Amino acid sequence: MSAAEEPVPVGLSTASVWPLRAGAGFELAAELGYDGVEVMVWADPVSQDVPEVRRWSRRTGMPVLSVHSPSLLITQRVWSPDPAVRLRRSVEAAVELGARTVVVHPPYRWQRRYGDAFGDLVGELEDTSGVEIAVENMFKVRPPVGPKSARVSAFRSSIDPTDVGFRHYTLDLSHTAAAGMDALALAERMGAGLSHVHLADGTGLPKDEHLIPGRGGQPCAELVERLVSTGFTGQVVLEVNTRHVTAEAERARSLAEALLFARLHLGQ
Repeated sequence: MSAAEEPVPVGLSTASVWPLRAGAGFELAAELGYDGVEVMVWADPVSQDVPEVRRWSRRTGMPVLSVHSPSLLITQRVWSPDPAVRLRRSVEAAVELGARTVVVHPPYRWQRRYGDAFGDLVGELEDTSGVEIAVENMFKVRPPVGPKSARVSAFRSSIDPTDVGFRHYTLDLSHTAAAGMDALALAERMGAGLSHVHLADGTGLPKDEHLIPGRGGQPCAELVERLVSTGFTGQVVLEVNTRHVTAEAERARSLAEALLFARLHLGQ
């Protein structure tokens, strides 16, 4: 079987089990039959500890497919207050863990020095590490003051990374929902650079919902089927929100449903 014919790996983001720690994500991914895990590096101390993540990977037999760099507002001091250092640490972690991809958000507007150097830094790190750094599409947010309908971008230079241009992209369907963006058109603009998908859903409300795919209004099925028809050789990761479940069995059912959705539309 050629590389182009190999099944697209379907991973589970450790963010999908929050507020549980990353280890629970590895355990559930193994129990439910996922192909691997994306490690969201954030407040969870396990996610910040590369040797501990490696132990969970070996214990469960779940490879680390990707590392999500600490790019959120709540993770601005994880590993370092310097965003360039955080990105470098993320790439180093990916190399140590054997992960193919690092997911990163575009720079925030106030990160001027980082923003000026971001494109060159991404290119340098890809060239020296062999890791794909897949820049993710984002969405505008409501400012703390002003009309409720107002929305501003916190990102430089755009919520759409194709406006700048990078070698690799992450397409997040919860973010396209929150942004009111056409996910299929964005995938077209990303073209061959689309190497990573955060499969989730959203209703179109201006907030990051990360619903189980099929429970919102995004063209999740069509997007996944289009990946197959165009010979996609990247990774699909379920990054969904289960934080409000009332029982662990409910979390497992939701994540099993998400996996079934992905496999069904990938033809696996």
